[in-house]
Amino acid sequence: MLLSVVIPVFNEAEGLPILLGTVRSVLEHTDCEYELVFVNDGSSDETFRILTEAAAKDRRIKALGFSRNFGHQAAITAGLDFASGAAVVVMDADLQDPPELLPQMLELFKQGYDVVSAQRITRKTDTYFKRITASCFYWLMRKMADERLLPEVSDFRLFSRRALVALRRFREQHRFMRGLVAWMGLKEAVIPFHRQPRVAGETKYPTWKMLRFAWTGISSCSALPLRLSVIAGLLLTLGGIFYLVYALFVAYIEKNAVPGWTSLVALQCMFSGATLLALGLIGDYIARIYEEAKGRRLYVVSETLNMSAADQHVERAVILPAATVYERRQFDLERVVGR
Repeated sequence: MLLSVVIPVFNEAEGLPILLGTVRSVLEHTDCEYELVFVNDGSSDETFRILTEAAAKDRRIKALGFSRNFGHQAAITAGLDFASGAAVVVMDADLQDPPELLPQMLELFKQGYDVVSAQRITRKTDTYFKRITASCFYWLMRKMADERLLPEVSDFRLFSRRALVALRRFREQHRFMRGLVAWMGLKEAVIPFHRQPRVAGETKYPTWKMLRFAWTGISSCSALPLRLSVIAGLLLTLGGIFYLVYALFVAYIEKNAVPGWTSLVALQCMFSGATLLALGLIGDYIARIYEEAKGRRLYVVSETLNMSAADQHVERAVILPAATVYERRQFDLERVVGR
């Protein structure tokens, strides 16, 4: 049996040698063949050079090089598109996803599970703010998007071949892999683990990226924010009706025609804010519809290592042919001149 391990990398040159040694050491003690599929997500450091040297020594190490940074979810998608194993594991390159869990994942896969997920039970290496926001994110996702979404489960998962085939059918632009896995509802097992600190480097998900990712997850899995804006609008309209009744009471019963400007300003702000919020939500969803309607490709692969020619046809992806020696020299010359 062939096991594919998909690892997205972005500026991970510092920890990549440790990752390669650790993963291969674990897999050598399993009873299956394996391949390591790295996806270089537009790294600006020596990541791809290290992968090139490793791939030259071991053909089980394969790599895709994006033309630019397309994002973590697109990198996972590309790795799944090119994985050829009977089982496929997706894991991060910082070793916070422990490779030591791979044999246990394989055992559960052999028992008939289509998805084997690793669930964090401790996050001691994260800040208090990140732990709180992560808990809020998973709670909101379960309430607003899909109650089947498991808390504290990231993209560290094993997929059976049929689960992989199903995932490849989803080609939407704004991708939230955790939501797609929950939506499919395949037979799933969960392995708890303690999250370890990064082996090297810094996190590639600062606060603003986490917030953007959270919104992508919510908006790509549910239209509930739009429905909530409707409810908020109805509540504010109801409040306006009550205020109208109060204004009529003041004007005709109490004979006091000057109700005051404070309440009017407050109501104006409330209604204006609600209107702008609803328009903003509608605009964001329309923008996503527009981007999906264009049918633009999910990623562009500019370089490959140890990949066969049969892998070059992928739906909604651009796989560029290998550059000739002349083109590489021209590129190197232009880069030097540009500096």
